[in-house]
Amino acid sequence: MFNSIAQMLSEANQQKRPLHDIIIDDEVDYMGTPRDSVMDRMRRSLDVMKRSLQKGLETDPELPIKEAMHMAVKMACPPVFLGKDMKEAARWAMEIAEHNSGMGLIVAAPTAGSAGVLPAALFKARELLGKQEEDVLHALVTAAAVGAIIGNHATLSGSEAGCQAEVGVASAMAAAGIVYMAGGSSSQIDNAIAISLTNIMGLICDPIAGLVISPCIKRNAIGVINAFLAAEMALSGVTSLVPADEVIDAMMKVGKKLPIELKETGLGGIADTPTGRRIKQDVFKDKK
Repeated sequence: MFNSIAQMLSEANQQKRPLHDIIIDDEVDYMGTPRDSVMDRMRRSLDVMKRSLQKGLETDPELPIKEAMHMAVKMACPPVFLGKDMKEAARWAMEIAEHNSGMGLIVAAPTAGSAGVLPAALFKARELLGKQEEDVLHALVTAAAVGAIIGNHATLSGSEAGCQAEVGVASAMAAAGIVYMAGGSSSQIDNAIAISLTNIMGLICDPIAGLVISPCIKRNAIGVINAFLAAEMALSGVTSLVPADEVIDAMMKVGKKLPIELKETGLGGIADTPTGRRIKQDVFKDKK
């Protein structure tokens, strides 16, 4: 598998072939499976993403934290500051995250807690760009490769490096995918990854009552907006002073320095506020 973002992008440039083709060939070689099998697996993932959004929009699941319910549907009202499309993308990310919290089927992209970011970005970008299904699939392949490289080189775990490794990496994957879908260059993909990760560097993981509900659902909305912002900046020619691979290294170093209370234990951040502790007590009072 690719050792770095730079290596992956460099190979595509050297071979003068589409990035998604380079990634698929690498997966075929690494897994020893036919190309059709790789693409079938990606199509199944994309289908699950579509269904998770559809189910999320159709249902309003019962959640253990009652105060966290009915949040995504509130985003259906007319926007005040955001444009209609960005507000809708944020809602889609929240709907999928709620669907996950309600025990619905999702694609961990890269984790269950950040599962709304990538599909919301891909589906909204397709709509805005007028792209076809194959274009979305190729963007998904690109995003998946970015997630795999970060996972192998650093981490995708909130318990190891905080939410920067979950929603942050989801943003990076989404930013790379939608820049690719928009026809961006290798340099712009690298910059989008670096910008998106830098924007959320140091983000802690502080789930109330230890449940992937709050603030996780709302952070999916932040993640998709961050992905579009990073993509817009990169496509506009804004660059990151630090390349993506170095930003990934920095993210991991920051994660190692975070205290255990800020890494998915539910012992710090908003989980350790008076309200957070009261909600935890309410959730578990009948389970003792």
